[in-house]
Amino acid sequence: MPLVPLAHVAQERASVRAGLGAFNVIHLENAEAFVRAAERVGQPVVLQISQNAATYHGALGPISLGTLEVARRAEVPVVVHLDHAEDLDLVYEAIDLGFTSIMYDGSALNYDDNVRNTADVVRRAHSAGISVEAELGKVGGKDGVHAPGVRTDPTEAAAFVASTGVDALAVAVGTSHAMTTRNAALDLELIGAMRRALDVPLVLHGSSGVSDEGMVAAIRAGMTKINVSTHLNKIFTAQVREYLDENPAVVDSRKYFGRGMNAVQDEVARLLSLYAAP
Repeated sequence: MPLVPLAHVAQERASVRAGLGAFNVIHLENAEAFVRAAERVGQPVVLQISQNAATYHGALGPISLGTLEVARRAEVPVVVHLDHAEDLDLVYEAIDLGFTSIMYDGSALNYDDNVRNTADVVRRAHSAGISVEAELGKVGGKDGVHAPGVRTDPTEAAAFVASTGVDALAVAVGTSHAMTTRNAALDLELIGAMRRALDVPLVLHGSSGVSDEGMVAAIRAGMTKINVSTHLNKIFTAQVREYLDENPAVVDSRKYFGRGMNAVQDEVARLLSLYAAP
């Protein structure tokens, strides 16, 4: 199954009010687990590599090339996506590497600078057949930059999309990044207003903080791309701790990584099925 651009699969999901699961790749095993889960339930999936992950690995190339190869071998549609990139050089490197989607995050900039930079990214990415996601409004919890409680304005969002030509828009509707509890209160009325105002799929960052019931309600209200990372990291870490407590003599990292990733795979399959249900 070939790699697909985000715009194609996200529009398709949005048209039937289904969610599109997007999960962060920190280690290559993440990409493998996410694809196996997607194949199990027959759903498309987005594999996301963040700017922070590239920094962790010392460069974008190594983790990206492995992830792209995992995606090319998949039996379901897969998007390989650069997530929360504020560094324009990193954006252009991802385009050259063959990513099928870019998220340029100019939300910390003033509105005019965000529009100018995002429009330039869109021109370069679209010329290579690559989709672009952007962010407007401030989703809380990301490296101390974003202020919790700020909301995206639907009228401003419509103008932003028209000015930049982006294919998807991340909006602030009540979530916060890196939440370890699932009790975020979403503004469903605002999601509905955003859906009516925009002709591109909406993206929910910080979805780890949202309950299953909240996610179903958000998708029904108009959300499409659902980003999850911290929730899966919690599951992985808990399983690794449990395995090492049970097997203190083990030194082979494949043993405890396997236990953690199997649990992550099960949860991703469950979430993908949940997102498809609305």
